[in-house]
This record gives sequence, structure tokens and C-alpha cells, in this order.
Amino acid sequence: MAALLVCAIQPRLHADPTLVRKVQGTYHGFLELRSPDGQVVAYGDSTQVVHGDRITSETLFTFKDGSIDDETTVYTQHHTFQLISDHHVQKGPFFPHPTEVFVNARTGQVFTRSTGKDGKGEFRTDHLKLPADLANGMVPLVIENMGSAAQKTVSLVVSTPKALLVTLVISKVGEDSYSLVGTTRKATHYEIKIVLGGIAGVVAPLIGKAPPNIEIWAVTGQAPTFVKEQGPIYADGPVMTIELISPTWPDSPKSGDPKSGN
Repeated sequence: MAALLVCAIQPRLHADPTLVRKVQGTYHGFLELRSPDGQVVAYGDSTQVVHGDRITSETLFTFKDGSIDDETTVYTQHHTFQLISDHHVQKGPFFPHPTEVFVNARTGQVFTRSTGKDGKGEFRTDHLKLPADLANGMVPLVIENMGSAAQKTVSLVVSTPKALLVTLVISKVGEDSYSLVGTTRKATHYEIKIVLGGIAGVVAPLIGKAPPNIEIWAVTGQAPTFVKEQGPIYADGPVMTIELISPTWPDSPKSGDPKSGN
């Protein structure tokens, strides 16, 4: 019991803001979301635009059943990455408990709208002392700017629906091979452990509620980029896979085909 009490009063792991090693710009990428059995359940668009000193990124997944997972993040990149706001909406039949969470990193206000077990809407506003390393909506960005570091810790606001501050411990695992147009390439493999603070962090593993680790793969080097993620997309959810994809096109008319005019 004494050991548990010591663990319970341990402070949060020390975390620093992420240095800007790779300046961010405008882009548009395409994603797919697959269930544990490999079925594609949603397609996604990942966009980012720059307005003055503010960068706005959005990841929007549209599910085959009509559900939506939409996260919009606003941040700056003056020497370090600093979160301004994060707005995350999950709604539709895919989600057992649809939620909407808005984090204002500058005021510490966290607004949560959720659906309770009785199907009724629940609303709450929490005020937290948010650290400068807050990384809601920015975890892939943190990984792409880790450089040669083997480990990095950042903070994250989660909704239970009460807003809580947790620590993410991002560790470099090694390199894994993948195939690209018949060639073999390497991606760096990272593991993310969610560390709960206080009594919750002690009790959760004992009752089987400790959150699972999240796995992320990124291409590093001069132009690092996210390529794959495995982990749940909501609390107690199944392990899903997110991957970059490219467009597919209808077959072009073959030479000599009467429809081609040749």
C-alpha cells in the first residue's frame, strides 16, 4: 500500500515544448482508416494552411456509415511549436459515445459536449493550468521534429468527459521495412505510452483500464512525414490503422482499342 501511495503522489513527468526543426507549410494528404480485420471503414483528408504566423491543420475522416471524426488544430512555430486551440468532433453510429472537445490552450478552458449512457447530451466546461508543451492534434508533428532524440514527453488533454491532463511518452523503437512500387524502404517506428497522473494512474492498471500504447511510423530525414498509426481512436475502442494513400484512376484506353480512336 505504501508503494501505491508513493506512486500516486509522484509529479507528472517533465516535458518541454517541441523545438521547430522542420518549418511547417501548406499541404493536402489522403488517408484511410481500417478496422482490426483490415476493412476500410473511412477515408480521410489531412490539410494544413498557413495564415500569417498561424498554422491551421485539419484531419477529417468520413465513415462509410456516415460518421465523422474531425479535428482542427491551430498552432504557431516561433522557435517552438505552441498550441493555440484544438477542436475535435466525433459523431455518428461508429462512436458509442459521440463527443466534441474544444481546448483553448491560452486560457486553459476546455469545453466538452458528450452523449451520456442515457442518450442525453452532457455539457461541461473545465479550467486547467495547461503547460507549454500541450500537443493535442500535434503528435505526428512532434514526432517529425524529434530529430535524433530517442524519447520525448509531451502533455495532452483528454476528456472522460471531465477534462484531464495526461503525459505522452514517445519512444523510438527502431526501423521497420515497407514496400514502395516494388522497392524496400525504411520507416522509423515510435511507441507512445499514455501516463495517467495521480490516483487514476495507479488504479487504472490494477482494474485493467490502463490505455493501450499507440504505434506510429514516420519517414525521417530532411523531409520527415507520418506514414502509419495503430491505436484506438476513442476510449476503450478497438485498435485501428491509419495509413497514407494515393488516388487510384480508371484504366486508360489501350492503344488499338476502338474506343480510343486509334
